[in-house]
Order: sequence, then C-alpha cells, then structure tokens
Amino acid sequence: MERQSIRMGVDIGGTFTDVVLEVGGNRYSTKVLTTYAAPEDAIVEGMKRVCDKAGVPASAIGQIIHGTTLATNALIERRGAKAALITTEGFRDVIEMRTESRFEQYDLNLTLPEPLLPRNRRYVVRERLGARGDVLIPIDRKEVEALADDLRDAGYTSIAVGLLHSYVNDVHERVIAEVLAERLPGVMVSLSSEVSPQMREYERFNTTIANAYIKPLMKSYLGRLAARLKDEGADCPVFLMHSGGGIIDIATAADFPVRLVESGPAGGAVFAADIAARHGLDKVLSFDMGGTTAKICLIKNRTPKTARVFEVARSYRFKKGSGMPISIPVIDMVEIGAGGGSLAHVDVLGQIRVGPESAGSEPGPACYGRGGERPAVTDADLVLGKLDPANFAAGTIPLYTDRSEAALNAHLGGRLNMAPMEAAWGLAEVVDENMANAARVHAVENGEDLSEYTMIAFGGAAPLHAARLCEKLGVDRCLVPQGAGVGSAIGFLRAPFSFEANRSVFMKMGAFDAARVKSLFAEMEAEATRFVRSCDAQAEILADYKVYMRYAGQGWEIPVPLTPEQAARADAGEILSRFESDYMALFGRKVEGMEAEITVWSVNAYTRSDAVMPAAPVGTGAAPVPAGGRALFDAALGQVTDALAYDRDSFADGSAVEGPAVITEEETTIVLPTSRRATRLSDGCIDIVKKGA
Repeated sequence: MERQSIRMGVDIGGTFTDVVLEVGGNRYSTKVLTTYAAPEDAIVEGMKRVCDKAGVPASAIGQIIHGTTLATNALIERRGAKAALITTEGFRDVIEMRTESRFEQYDLNLTLPEPLLPRNRRYVVRERLGARGDVLIPIDRKEVEALADDLRDAGYTSIAVGLLHSYVNDVHERVIAEVLAERLPGVMVSLSSEVSPQMREYERFNTTIANAYIKPLMKSYLGRLAARLKDEGADCPVFLMHSGGGIIDIATAADFPVRLVESGPAGGAVFAADIAARHGLDKVLSFDMGGTTAKICLIKNRTPKTARVFEVARSYRFKKGSGMPISIPVIDMVEIGAGGGSLAHVDVLGQIRVGPESAGSEPGPACYGRGGERPAVTDADLVLGKLDPANFAAGTIPLYTDRSEAALNAHLGGRLNMAPMEAAWGLAEVVDENMANAARVHAVENGEDLSEYTMIAFGGAAPLHAARLCEKLGVDRCLVPQGAGVGSAIGFLRAPFSFEANRSVFMKMGAFDAARVKSLFAEMEAEATRFVRSCDAQAEILADYKVYMRYAGQGWEIPVPLTPEQAARADAGEILSRFESDYMALFGRKVEGMEAEITVWSVNAYTRSDAVMPAAPVGTGAAPVPAGGRALFDAALGQVTDALAYDRDSFADGSAVEGPAVITEEETTIVLPTSRRATRLSDGCIDIVKKGA
C-alpha cells in the first residue's frame, strides 16, 4: 500500500488525546488520557496503539494532521512566555481600556478580565500614521534601538508589535522588526500587520499579544513533537488544523500559533459538515461534547458558519465582551465548560452549578479512581446508568460507581438532602440545560429556528446527552456517526489545506473604486495561495471571497460572500444588492436612506476536497440481539427504566431499536431515552428520531 494513503489525525483535548489512523478505506482509533507535562507522550502512545491495530509500522504513515487545545489552555491559564508589547505613544492602555462597553449593564461589581500583559510590560515609541497610512510622525530608529536594549535587559523572550493604523501601512512596524532582529536575535517577534491586519486596535493588539504570548510555548512543542515522531519512525510531514477549518504547515503554525486557538473544535465542525453532505442535510446543529468542553455550531448548506473575531476565557457565561477577543478567521461556534470532566458544586443560593472548572485527565472525575474527589458530569452519567463501569474507553479505564456516589453525596446530596441518584439527575439536568440554552442563544443570534435542524452528535460524551438535548430543543432527528468518539480527529482528515488572508480597507459604496478592489482581491489571493502551495505543491487551489459590510454609523459588520465572478467584476451595485439581501435575511429589513460601507476584505484559498459519496437508502434490517440490560434513568420521565444494551457492531443496515436502550462502542455510548427510536443507516450512522415523527 502507498505511504501517502496512510494518514493519521490527532486531537489533543483537555481530558483525552484522540488518535485516528486511516489505512486505505479502513479506520483505526483510540483514546489516551492527555499527558499535560509532555503532550507528545500521549500522541506517541496513541500512534503505537492504532498502528498495532492496523498491523502497520509507524514508518508507513505518510501524513499526520494535528489539532490541539494547548494554545487555548495557555491563554486561559496564563501560562505563556514573558512577553512585551511595543505600541504607539498614547495607546499603551488600549488593551486595558478595552471598548469601554459594559457587557453586564446592571452589575455594580462588574469584574473585567485582566489584560494579558500588565502595564509595566507595555512600551511605547513616538510615531504616528494616519488612517489612510500616511506618515504623520516619522519613527526614530535610534529611539527603537534604545528601547530594544531595555527589552533585552528585561529578559523578554517574545515581543508583540502593534502600532496605530499599521494594517494600512506596515512601514513603521517593519523598522521595529529590523531593529529587534539586529539587537535581540534570539527573541521572537509578532507584528500586528502580519498576525491580524484588520481595523480596531483593541482586537488587533490583543490578537498580536496573544500570538506573542504563546509563540515560544507552541514553537517548542511543535519542534519536540516533530523530533519525537521522527524518533519513533514516523518521519513524515506534520500539518496543523487551524481555527478556520483548514490545514496549514507546521512552520506557519509555529509563526502564527494564535490561529490554532480553536483548532480542535474546528475539526469537529468539518466532520459534521462532511456527514451533512453525505446525507443531503442543509440545516445541521453540530454538537461536540468531550471531556472538558461542549461546542455547538450551526452548519448551513453543508458549510460551517465562520467569523473573524471570537472570545477566549469569558468571565461571564454567554456574555459577549467578557472574554479576550481574538481577531482571526474562525468557525463560529459557542463553547461552554460542559464536558464529561466538568465539576459540579452548590452555590450560595443552594443551586447546582456545573463547570467551567474541569477535572481533566489529572486526576479526572471521581469514578476514575485517580484521586478526584469532586463530582463531575461523568460521575452523574455513571450513576444514572448511562455508562458501563467495566467497558469505558474500551475497558482501558475502569470506573468505580461507589466513588461517584460518595463524591455526589459529599458535595451535592449532603447539602441539598438528596440521594446520590437524585443528585446525579440534578447535575445532568443542569449541564444539559446549560448546553440547550447555549444552543438557543446561538440560534437566536443567527436568526435560526432549531426545530428545522438535524443534530449531529460526536465527541466522547455527546452521544450520552444528545437525545436529551433534542428533547429540550424540540429537535426531532439526531445522527451519531461512526467514530463519533473521535470525531474531531476524523474531521482533520477531511479538511482541505487552506489559508485566509484579510485586509482592512475602508470604502464607502458611494466612493467605490473597482480598480482598487480588483487589485486588493488579487493581492490577498496571491498571499493565501502562497501559504496553501507550501503545503501541497500540486493540488488545484480554489478561492472564496468575502466582504464585511455595514450601514454608516453602525458598530459592527455582517459577512457578505461573493462568487469568484462577482469578485472579478467588482461591481458596486451587485455587491450592495448582496449586502441588502443578507442584511434582510438576518434582521428582517434593510435601512433606507443609509449609505453602506465595506470595512474588511477576505480571500480564503483552499484545496479541492474529494467528492462526498451520498449515503445509500436502507431497508429494514434484522433486529440486533441485546448484549444484556441495565437500569437507565430517563430524565424526561423522572424515573429509572429497564433498558436493553446493544453492541453497535451488532447492528446491520436498517436494524432498529426502541428506547429505552443504550448502544455501546469502544469510544462512547449512545443513550436512547423512551421517547426515541434508533436505526442504523448505510454509512454506519445511527439515526435517532422521535417516536411518531
């Protein structure tokens, strides 16, 4: 078999590291507890397991595609490098002043997130560019040289450079970069004109600082990973999943690690989009729940919704503005601390609260028997009968029900006068309602009705909770694909090589310059194509075009996609018509008498993906034989039911079972409540529908 046909996907999560190996048309997967001190250890262990299953040596692997939460965790936990910011005189405190908006208007004790860099690590130079890029105050190279000497003496290992209006003209940032290269040759430098060349200095500065903050950590990790894989025999190209849903080479990832912040969840969205295409679904709710977080994403017309700004480490749940803004191309999703390892407690009002704190893999939930004493979602799932204590993670991790019950009693039941089963029910209902509420908010913000959507559930914990989530949201259908437990890692193997280039060039429609627009699109397409070509020198490269528009006086824009033909024509009337149509679809009306304007331009270059094979229709298959039974708590009924247990591999195409039931596989378990029926489809998906629907 050709080496290029053997590919491995790796997803490092907060609790588990998922590894998937594809050999021709066969897939082999495993889950390994994440090793925080040296994440590459879990990758190597997982690689050995899947290679043993497939009967191939590591040297046979032709390509490895990797996604990780390491960048996100470093920002959340403030475990980055000793970094500094160089900015324009007078703008030292931009990242602390933020946008001056109160995300919780009536909270008198509002706590703003601390800036990533304290004030004594923020430095200024006397220079100034105008909004059109004209030089108002020239930069003094000698001043920069003196500042570089001060930075060297302070012992910084990474420096962010963010000057006012440098997204229009990077000449002054280039001068600083040259001086730093001369005076501090071992120090890493991140320029805002390269990292995030977009308007709005708060978001741009913060993104550049985040890149500088995690750059030494990620560069060191990626270097160690490549060397370790080579030592183990896997001497092949390693690529990284980026937040926008595509793949970049390891060198680009090391230079722009901030683009990896949402890499794992992006892989899950790509996986769900692939399933949606296979089943001809145009409206899909992607539900990815792992050990640490749950991610919810809307997928329309088989394409995940994208954005150019998102927030990390929100201090107030669901509150926009309470987190750290990162201005990069990203798949738009809502992420909450609701995973299998999310810990529960009782607040001062006597209410059960779950997350965002997680037990992770060290020590893990109480039922792991690794020293965890507080109850997690997995503990509740075990007590409610959703998990088999002897067959968790293919039997590699034994679970201890008595320890779950003790933790639930000590931290929830004892305070609320509940038995362990009732406390577990309360915990599970709280976390399910948190996820349902997040989905409702996300749908409303995007003008969507979830009752028209099909859910696609994946991740180790999602199939345990998906049917209950559907009951809460009024969603009648849910698909659980094959390999759901390692869905994000599979998604990495479905993603194209891609790179998105952005530019902020302000243009009113009344002063639309078609020649300038054509030149701008050509410049961005060349930049994005160059990055993609570095990953794959032979592939056909396509491009998507987008502009971000608003009415004059508005504070935010909406994305307006353009076809290649529309971008090439650069016709003002055509672009305005597209904007008005999309604006009406989102808000129900357009604003008469207001001039429209464009603030950001975008080109995404990508390789063509393989054609998706549609799933064949199925008839009626033989009923599977139960592997046993268990007591399963049904939250909708509020009582324990007698459920049959099935092995997923025992289902033939068209095989169907009625709830209450559980369907087990190596990496997850599907819980089927009394209200649902499940059928295996031709591609292996389990189709869960409401009885009578």
